[in-house]
Amino acid sequence: MEIKFTKMQAYGNDYVYVNAIDQKIDNPNELARKVSDRHFGIGSDGLVLICESERCDFRMRMFNPDGTEGEMCGNALRSLSKFVYYHHLTDKTHLIIETLGGDQVVDLFVENGEVVNISACIGEPVLESAKIPVNTTEEKFIDKEVSILGKNFRISSVSWGNPHTVVFVDDTDSFEVEKYGPAIERFTELFPKKTNVSFIQILDRKTIKMREWERGTGETIGCGTGCCSSAVIANILGLTDREVTVEQIGGPLKVLWDEEGKVHMTGPSYVVYEGVFYDK
Repeated sequence: MEIKFTKMQAYGNDYVYVNAIDQKIDNPNELARKVSDRHFGIGSDGLVLICESERCDFRMRMFNPDGTEGEMCGNALRSLSKFVYYHHLTDKTHLIIETLGGDQVVDLFVENGEVVNISACIGEPVLESAKIPVNTTEEKFIDKEVSILGKNFRISSVSWGNPHTVVFVDDTDSFEVEKYGPAIERFTELFPKKTNVSFIQILDRKTIKMREWERGTGETIGCGTGCCSSAVIANILGLTDREVTVEQIGGPLKVLWDEEGKVHMTGPSYVVYEGVFYDK
């Protein structure tokens, strides 16, 4: 079976997008495992299906590289909005997207027919530690010193459906992410389940530098929800303003945690490749 797909990147996350409105996808879990296998050259952080929605403009189904279905990713959400606009599935620039993590709002900024920027409101972060999936033992918001591989770290945690641990470091450029990322991901004393890890350096009240360790995968060139987690934690601890720029390997992402408690991430998205996948 031929399946048309588009590979898109949104400052760190590569996802394979498939129009599941005009194409029938029988087994998305298996398809996600295939297209996410980096040996195929199509490799990605996962598969995104664009589906019809009864209450929103579209429904997003997002699958991890191991075939499991995930709740929501801000970068995947932003690229989806560009996909439906460029593929003429809509002419709207203000979209409401249904996800397992809730209904999300996305705005496209168009100049001369080109989408030059995308802003996604991904709602409110989960800060109560009992509700953060990686942490079922702590009774309140985490802000503590821990020792891992003989080094002390200040650690916090937040969740968007996919949990993130925020770790403060002095210099992200020289930090040994490959060494400490796996150790913190599996730090079962604090996290009964695996966690994503955002290593952040505070440059000033409006700027953060970040390197992201994705659980079970390794270091990525960036992560939208990792950026948002870093911005929220840094503001809670009084280190930054509510609006910051998060610098990451894949490019800077602007994050605003507004007075209502909702988080907005803004940055462009790029088409990496379009083609046909032969699902035998």
